[in-house]
Amino acid sequence: MLTWALIFLIIAIIAAIFGFGAIAGTAAWIAKILFFVFIVIFLISLIMGLAGRRGPREPPL
Repeated sequence: MLTWALIFLIIAIIAAIFGFGAIAGTAAWIAKILFFVFIVIFLISLIMGLAGRRGPREPPL
């Protein structure tokens, strides 16, 4: 997911340098959405990983 965000970011920067407004705007919009999706997934993974690191559980009797 992060790879796609970086690819679209690079496309947006290159398109902005050459002056392709619609292409740059669309690629930047996609890159921005993918970046925020990646951040949300990262935070969820981080919280789940930290929640799973509680000490060893006692076996049920």
